[in-house]
Amino acid sequence: MQPVQPVVLQHGALRLEPLAPSHEAGLRAAASDGALWQLQVTHVPEPDGVRSYIDKQLAQQAAGHRLPFAVLWHGEVVGHTCFHDIVPAAERLEIGATWYAKSHQRTALNTTAKLALMTHAFETLGAAVVGWRTDALNFASQAAIERLGARKDGVLRHHSVRHDGTVRDTVMYSLLRAEWPPVKLRLQQRLQASAS
Repeated sequence: MQPVQPVVLQHGALRLEPLAPSHEAGLRAAASDGALWQLQVTHVPEPDGVRSYIDKQLAQQAAGHRLPFAVLWHGEVVGHTCFHDIVPAAERLEIGATWYAKSHQRTALNTTAKLALMTHAFETLGAAVVGWRTDALNFASQAAIERLGARKDGVLRHHSVRHDGTVRDTVMYSLLRAEWPPVKLRLQQRLQASAS
């Protein structure tokens, strides 16, 4: 697998930019759209904590653990996503820490972003597998991951601490390189259908 380096990914109205302090104001506005930080099943920073969130993401990038992106839709910062848990020896990485402003949820944004990320992971980086993980109580996220074509690998019980201090079970998903071509075609067809 190729080294995971900062890169701009673009697909139609979507632009994924390497996360930077300059995205702070846009991420504050995105987090405020729907008070996302109050959700138990995902981690979104409070508006006043966005700078600290960015700093933490960039520190993990410097350590080689992740590549965070600001998500822009029609030029507006609307959320965050990243490659994380990068394991070059296993040719594996995960896509996650994804959140979007409430007004941009359940639109073509997520499918477009995941298509761009998976295309880069499989076709440029040469990943053998892309993974996802989500809270066992986050049924919307599980459904979205399954709509992408990922397969459920299982559940890690009592796996990690939520921001409210409770401990969650984590549902794991993956997609193998050999499974990618038909998944890519299906996602492209879905986006074409939603555009017409």
